[in-house]
Amino acid sequence: MKYEAVIFDWAGTTVDYGCFAPVQAFLDAFHEYGIDPTMEEVRGPMGMLKIDHIRTMLQGERISALWRDKYGRDWTEKDVQDVYELSEKKILEILPDFADPKPYVTETVASLREMGMKIGSTTGYTDEMMSIVVPKAKELGYEPDCWFSPNAVENYGRPYPYMIFKNMETLGLSDVRAVIKVGDTVSDIREGIHAGMKTVGIVEGSSVLGLSKGEFDALTEKEQREQYERAEKIYKEAGADYVIRDIRGLLDIVK
Repeated sequence: MKYEAVIFDWAGTTVDYGCFAPVQAFLDAFHEYGIDPTMEEVRGPMGMLKIDHIRTMLQGERISALWRDKYGRDWTEKDVQDVYELSEKKILEILPDFADPKPYVTETVASLREMGMKIGSTTGYTDEMMSIVVPKAKELGYEPDCWFSPNAVENYGRPYPYMIFKNMETLGLSDVRAVIKVGDTVSDIREGIHAGMKTVGIVEGSSVLGLSKGEFDALTEKEQREQYERAEKIYKEAGADYVIRDIRGLLDIVK
């Protein structure tokens, strides 16, 4: 079957190499509550609706214990909301600096459009966050045909497939088999699987890899290969159909 559209994620997939804006916001928010999460604890739930991300972190055994030690009680849904609101405030402050398209994005998207493909997008960001990211990315050369945040689907973010279906409705697509979901997190892969479509995990600049461009470029060829294999294993275990080094690999798939 000929592919008709690609549904991209945002941070870590098309913009914000390494997906660092949400990471920094989560780290800062928890720190203000006296808890310093590990990078694994922060990145594990990446791609979810942001409040679900906070809840998942608090459900972790280590963070739950730290919260209990700090406050003498278990965390509550009010705590989830409080930490989320603080993280949202912090991410809104830094987002303008994390909207640059990743390498090869603008030219690859242009090539996809030349092939007749439509470009959609889903995100774990809220509409308010996207109001910052979208214009900045457009200014720098990247603009999908449409995008939807969890706000558009009653806050049923990933791994629910509803944002994808909103894209398909807007783009006039009738068959999930003709659409590819591309992302940089396990949540992205699950979202695409739940929508019934082929899924692609991107390695370089991804949240799964968790490295800045400088950190990745500083690795030896052997170390880069090991990092690729580690990320590939994570994506494949999540059910991804394809794993690509960077966005250019998508052209080989759709051809």
